[in-house]
Amino acid sequence: MQLKDKTAIVTGSAQGIGKAIALTLAKQGANVVVSDVNLEEAQKTSKEIEALGVKSVAIKCNVADAAEVDALVKQAQAAFPTIDILVNNAGVTRDNLMMRMDEKDWDLVLDVNLKGAFLTTKAVSRIMMKQRSGRIVNMASIIGVMGNAGQSNYAASKGGLIAFTKSTAKEFSSRNITCNAVAPGFIETAMTAKLTDEVKENYRKGIPLGRMGGPEDVAGAVLFLVSDAASYVTGQVLHVDGGLVM
Repeated sequence: MQLKDKTAIVTGSAQGIGKAIALTLAKQGANVVVSDVNLEEAQKTSKEIEALGVKSVAIKCNVADAAEVDALVKQAQAAFPTIDILVNNAGVTRDNLMMRMDEKDWDLVLDVNLKGAFLTTKAVSRIMMKQRSGRIVNMASIIGVMGNAGQSNYAASKGGLIAFTKSTAKEFSSRNITCNAVAPGFIETAMTAKLTDEVKENYRKGIPLGRMGGPEDVAGAVLFLVSDAASYVTGQVLHVDGGLVM
């Protein structure tokens, strides 16, 4: 129970990787604020967390909206005495070739994936700086490292998030706040389930470990980065990709 009495805010945690992260932190004793645009699913996840013997609240929040982010943090503060962990997991995709990409799809992906992390980090940093402690983990992607055709908006948002991680790590380090990023590879989620078997097999062939990852693989990396085991780790990007990008 290495996170006992700690409180974590996990954005986009109603399902998928975010849910796996929320449950993993809860199993280690953390109280969890489940934040998502889908309140109904967030409430279901919150109940699963409470069944593990810790406290949880579900809060609807669009991370691209500054007012909603401020409300999220205020509600979290009202529910728990400290905010020790922030996991910026909320993200969207709107894939298309750049020459066909609509401006609104570019804006949406950058607003949620990059601006959203800025807004939540800014709001939570004030609390963590007063506490003189905190752990921030940003959910990047190997696409932000290597790029990908048809995902220029997503790649830009995740590449930007990696640079943002390094900058915030330098800004907050004097207050004992670490900031790191996790860059997942091809993870089996509802999003990848939509791919054809042929496409998934082609992806698998390029992965040295020979398999796609699971949400729990990503959650384990996040757990390490928010734990005391990573107290001397900041400004880093941890690839969870089966060796795809070396």
